[in-house]
Formats: sequence, structure tokens, C-alpha cells
Amino acid sequence: MAGGPLDLWNDWSIQILVLLSLTLQVILFLFAGIRRREANPLLNLLLWLTYQLADSTAMFALGHLSLSDAPGDHQLAAFWVPFLMLHLGGPDNITAYALQDNQLWLRHLQMLVVQVLGATYVLYRQITINGPFVLLAIILMFTLGAVKYAERTWALRCGNIDRLRSSLEKEPRSNHYQFHARTPDQEFRKGAADKEELYVRHAHSLFLICKHAMVDSWIEKDPDNHDANKLMALKQEGYEVMWAMMELELSLMYDILYTKAAVVHTWHGYCIRLASPLVTAVSFLLFHFSGKDGNHSSLDVVVTYTLLCGAFLLETISVLAALGSTWTYAFLCATQWNWLQCAALFTGRWDRLRRFVNTMTTRHGGARARRWSAKMGQYNILHRCARRDTAWSPLLGRLANTVGEELKEWWDRKHYSGSIEIYDDLRQRMFDYIRQLKGAVNSQGVLRKSWGQETLENLGLYDYFQNQLGVELQEGIIIWHIGTDIFLAKSSGAKAVGAKMQVKAIRALSNYMMFLLVERPYMLPGLAQARLYERTCKNLVDIWNKKKRERRARSNRLKELFRLRDDPNSSQPTQSDVFAIILYDVEKPDYSMAVPRLQYANRLAKKLLGKEEERNIDVLKLVCDVWMDFLVYAANRCSRESHAKKLSSGGELTTILWLMTGYLHNHLLMNRSDQVDG
Repeated sequence: MAGGPLDLWNDWSIQILVLLSLTLQVILFLFAGIRRREANPLLNLLLWLTYQLADSTAMFALGHLSLSDAPGDHQLAAFWVPFLMLHLGGPDNITAYALQDNQLWLRHLQMLVVQVLGATYVLYRQITINGPFVLLAIILMFTLGAVKYAERTWALRCGNIDRLRSSLEKEPRSNHYQFHARTPDQEFRKGAADKEELYVRHAHSLFLICKHAMVDSWIEKDPDNHDANKLMALKQEGYEVMWAMMELELSLMYDILYTKAAVVHTWHGYCIRLASPLVTAVSFLLFHFSGKDGNHSSLDVVVTYTLLCGAFLLETISVLAALGSTWTYAFLCATQWNWLQCAALFTGRWDRLRRFVNTMTTRHGGARARRWSAKMGQYNILHRCARRDTAWSPLLGRLANTVGEELKEWWDRKHYSGSIEIYDDLRQRMFDYIRQLKGAVNSQGVLRKSWGQETLENLGLYDYFQNQLGVELQEGIIIWHIGTDIFLAKSSGAKAVGAKMQVKAIRALSNYMMFLLVERPYMLPGLAQARLYERTCKNLVDIWNKKKRERRARSNRLKELFRLRDDPNSSQPTQSDVFAIILYDVEKPDYSMAVPRLQYANRLAKKLLGKEEERNIDVLKLVCDVWMDFLVYAANRCSRESHAKKLSSGGELTTILWLMTGYLHNHLLMNRSDQVDG
């Protein structure tokens, strides 16, 4: 019995590997879509492991076959080689896991050549032991597998930012159909598509602008003003339409960067999709009627049928998903083949196929599955510093503290952060603020001024608050984050009933910017200020421990020991307010001169309170607009590569706002406005 597992592997290793490879492909197909939205970390871990193992398993199996002696009782092993090639091609809904995978497309091309040569060698050695029917099935599946593998490599190349930039310079505008309120198929059949479908179709018509923005490329003005007209119409829409459009544009961008969309929705891509299930079905029939079942191991026959059925199922779903995708709608609208448009769109055939595909994907959210998760992270530095290093610290936090400083900092970031749903009032405020920027944005949608400058200059207060804005963006975030908490804790206006939504928006924006600084600094422009943040935290902890020791009932300590998340909106929502009042009363000598940001924050709060007493401006609106300035500046000046990278893990609010700024203040729109005004 001791040699059982080893004997099992020696006898059935190939069967185990090919079935494992098929299983990994199924998992990839089912879970690849979770990356469009922020998903459970365990699911993300599963997907990452599957992605890493999928190629390795197929390559290892091919290598194992090339080195094996092909024992006579495993003659069907040659038939499994094409399926491993097919698996290396991967499903249509995931090609790259990270943006760097697209940059390594040449390495994948090299691997393609090596694997095709290796598979050819394996077939050359073993192909003569099977009959003509099986031989023909092997040739068909090998051709399909090689084509699908090459297609994946080409998709990685198309998703490379540099390649995308160069291709846009050559891409004719005729490839982008012109959306109208009543598209051809709707003209004949009213109500063919719901509102969400219309949003997606409209997003396709504007996608050229999104692609240029993502690769930081100048877009040439359309002589017919089609793009300008569409942007003008979009600007007149309300915030709901604009948010929907931006979310869908970025979803389409995700398709280009991380899936096979760029190669699937072409003539050769559709031909491959239509041929794939037919080739698989023919191979199934050839094998079934080969009359060789009696000469093979029953387990090998079962494995072969499993591979054939699995391939047929995946390829059939692939062709249905491709033909029923809105990418196909855009392709049909842009094609020069009028007969195809009439046959697919005017007759309603494509809409019926689309509804069928949506019915299949209802459990995944249907058309709305493309949308962003609409969450913004939350992190409050005062809440964190008042809650850590206490007698009731969670057990996992204590364990992290004993392991090392790096793990401790990771625990602090995760444990004290959270997220909230972006509610409609906040969406409206962001949209209104961006729409009114006008002169603050140049013709390419880039902000002309630094964070906070636009709002303060409009009120004539820039010189008054300039010293509290910080030299670097991250320094300014720390100062205004702490200063805002102190101001809100002491402000009488913030406690008024009518100010509730304003205060809620201010806290959400302040905590979100702090969340980006702590958890996602790569989404912020400028120099990193990790050291400044750490020293500020240490200074705050010292002040808290000196001024106030919170006492808790023993009955609550057990609950605290096993707490996994302690975000700013958890069981103690007033914790930061208590600390803020302490900071307001702390005298200057109590602050460490090594971290003068606390002094700046204190002065900022007192200046804001002074302006509130003067009653000549709405200070709450001022604070909210300054945070809008911070947010829009961070979104606008963040690198395009960072925006693209974040799309693979659910997207970010700053990416939505950056794109919205570009659309509302694109030079096409401004040029068109100049013509209208003239």
C-alpha cells in the first residue's frame, strides 16, 4: 500500500494531467468575469491560482508525453495532445491576468512555437498506432488547438498599450458605428432593447474616445462632427446616464485589455468560433465510429470522450456568447455588408439571440454584470490610531505584530479599512462638480491647476489656505483629512439637520482619499509619502495614549478579540470625533516637530471654524468642493497605466472620474461648442 500513490501516478499520470487541465479551463471560464467587480478575496485567489496552473499543467502534460515511451495500453495519448493545445488557447473571457501579461506577448509567441513543435513531435511518434478515423480527428483537433493558441497570443499583442496606441493611428473611423436614438433594428421593432442594452450600444459608439484616452493619445477631430455631436448630447444627459456610460466604457476597455474581444469580434474571429464546435463534433463522430474502442483501455476511452464533450460544450458556449455580445452589434452596425445588417438586425434575429444569451447569464447579472461594483474604500487615520495597540486588540492583529513589522502594517491597512456603496447624492455632486470645471481643464481634459486651487481661488481664499494644501498631494491629503475631522467635530453648522448629507459626503470623500493613500498609493500621482504617514500615525498614537485611555466593559472584549474588520463605519462611529476634539485642544508643544502636519491640520480646522463664525461663506460646501478638487486632481493626474491595471481587479472610482472629465471636457466638444457659439 505504501507504493500505491506512486504506482497510480506512474500508470495514470497522463490521464490525471489532461483531466486536470480541462477542469482548470472550466474554472477559468466560470470565474473570469468576477474581475470586472470587486470580488471575494478567496475567489480572486482561486482565479489567480487557476490562471497560473492552467498553462503550467498543459505544458507539463505535453512535456510528459514527449518524454514518455508511449506504452501500448495508452495509445489514445496522441489524441489528447490537440486538447492540451486547445487548453493553452484558453477561454475567450480571459487572456491576461495582469497588464504585464500583454507586454510579454513575444514570450507567449516563443512558447507557442515551442509548444506546437513539441506537440508535432509527440504526434509524429505516436500517430501511427491509431486508425485513419482517429488520425483524421487528431489532425482536425490539432489544427483547431494551434489556431486557438495563436489567437490568444494575438489577443495579448492587441491588449498591449503600445500596440493599441499605434493601431489607433491607423484605425479608420468607419470601424465605429454611429449611434442614434433610434438604431435600424429599433426603427422596425420598438422596444427591442431595454435601457441597459441601449447604454451598452451607445457606449460602443463612443469607445474610440475611451481608447485614445487610455493610451494617452491625441484624437483627431472628426470632420463630420459625429463625435462632437455625440459628446454634446451626452453632456446634456443627467448624472445617471453619464455614470452608466463611463462604467460601460471602462468595461469595454477591460474586454480589450484582458479578454479576446479584440480578435474574436473580427471576420476571422467569428469564422473560428463557428468552425470550432463543428470541428469538435466531427472529431467526436470520427472517434465514436472508429471501431477501435475494444483496442483501448476503457479508462482512456472515457477520458477521450470527456475531453471531446468538454471541448464541444465550451466551444458552443463560446460561439453563442460571441455572436450574442454587444461587440457583435457594433460589428454589424459598422460593416459595409448591407445584406448582413438587414438579415441580422432588421429582422430581429440578433436581438432574439441576444435575449437568449442574456437569459443564460441571468444568474451573473445579465447586461448589468458589465457595470462597476460602485464602491469606494474608506480609511480614517484617527479611528485607526485610537483603536490600535489596546488591551482588546484582535488575536490576528497580535499574531501579525509578533511576526514582523511588514505583516503588522498589512494587518492595520486591511483591518481598519472598509468600503461603502456610492449613493446617488454623492454621484450627483461629483458629476455636477466635474461639469462646471470648464476653464480649469485644457482641451485634452487635463486639469490646469493643483489640488484645491480651483475652489479656493473662486472664493478668493487660496492665499489664506495655501500653506495647508501641502507641498505634495499625499501630504495635503493627510493635512486636510485630519483637519476635516477636527472641523466637523467642533463645527456647529455640521450638526444642523440640513447639513447631514453634506457632512456625509465630506466624510466619504475624506476617508476615500485617505484609503487611496494607505491602501492604493499607486492610484495617486506624485511622490509617495509612506514615511510621512507612518510618522504621523506614531505621533497620533502617542497623543491618544497620553490624553485618553478608553475603557470598555469586559463583556465586549471577547467580541473584539475575534473582530476581522474595524473600519470607520463600524461599531464605534464617534471614535474619530472623540480623538478630533482631543487634537483641537492639544497645544503646539505637544506636537512632535518631526511631524508638523498635525500643526497644519490644527490650524486648518481653526481657520475653517473662523470662516464659519464670519458667516459670509458656506464652509461645509467649501470643504466638500476642496475634497472634490483633491479627488478629481488625483484621478486626472494618475498614470493611464495605473488606471488600466486597476481594471483587472474591479476598477476604481478615480478611473470613472478621470474618464468622465475627459468626456465632458474633450477638445472635440470644446471645438464644437466654439462653432456653435460663433
